[in-house]
Amino acid sequence: MLGRQATEEKMTISTKLTVRLGIEHPVMLAPMGFVSGGELAAAVSAAGGFGIIGGGYGDADWLKREFSNVGNRPIGCGFITWSLTERAALLDIALSHQPAAIMLSFGDAAPFLPRIKRAGVLAICQVQTLAQDRAVLAEGVDIIVAQGAEAGRHIGSRSTLPLVPAVADMVASSSRSVLVVAAGGITDGRGLAAALMLGADGVLMGTRFSVASESLASMGAKARVVAASGDDTLRTSVFDIVRGYTWPTEYTGRAVSNRFSGVWHGREDSLAVDEAQRARYADAAARGDADIAVVFAGEGIDLIHAVEPAAQILDCVIREAEVALGQRFSS
Repeated sequence: MLGRQATEEKMTISTKLTVRLGIEHPVMLAPMGFVSGGELAAAVSAAGGFGIIGGGYGDADWLKREFSNVGNRPIGCGFITWSLTERAALLDIALSHQPAAIMLSFGDAAPFLPRIKRAGVLAICQVQTLAQDRAVLAEGVDIIVAQGAEAGRHIGSRSTLPLVPAVADMVASSSRSVLVVAAGGITDGRGLAAALMLGADGVLMGTRFSVASESLASMGAKARVVAASGDDTLRTSVFDIVRGYTWPTEYTGRAVSNRFSGVWHGREDSLAVDEAQRARYADAAARGDADIAVVFAGEGIDLIHAVEPAAQILDCVIREAEVALGQRFSS
């Protein structure tokens, strides 16, 4: 599963994921809605990883614009599956740009997988449980992302450390040529090395890339992530309620605590009927006010110390992983 090719200057980490995607490093950009735009996806791919645009809740004009910012880099596009069900034409828009992969998360992927496969595009499904893993295996997925609850944004209840090897074992026993990617709290090279030891073929990273120079996140949000600790994150539905998004109850969002969550977390019923708060929130979000607007982030933010170009982030992660793996395999 893991190959190591040493040179005097650098060790190349080769896995089934790098071979399948034709990339240099087993690192994928998480398709963070309205954060992972075309420029960021292209930058990650240019640096040797695999960039994925975040299609989010579905905005056709936004999606077309971000694809136009990619250039000729091979990238993927990700969707929130339950939302895509309501806006199925967005998949056709994405496929028209000939992405290398489509990623589906949080919902029933079965209605979309045949269209993705007929287009000759790799199908990636993110799962949070073994039941979901079993389902997408039967439905013909190519790559499974096992997401632990340490991740930022919307998450299930299983933790990364036990979930990833359980998913890897289920995939191995299926005898299908499906790859496993780990996600959730993976922020540096030690996390990548650990994921490979757990049986993953690579990692999906979101929060670390959310503070990349090319990220579409506001400067206020990036500064908040750099300054905060994982202790400052919480799981809450208040940001979904105020934005008018009806998420399935099993998924809440992990975000950095701020003034808004301090007031409304635990008062969700009152927030749901307060129309004035929606207007105030929308105005704050438009201004990039991170004291009110959501700043999604995973528990690994203790390890993020600066806003940097995506290429620099990826290089740092790979070098850290090389050191960690070298120590692990040294005699």
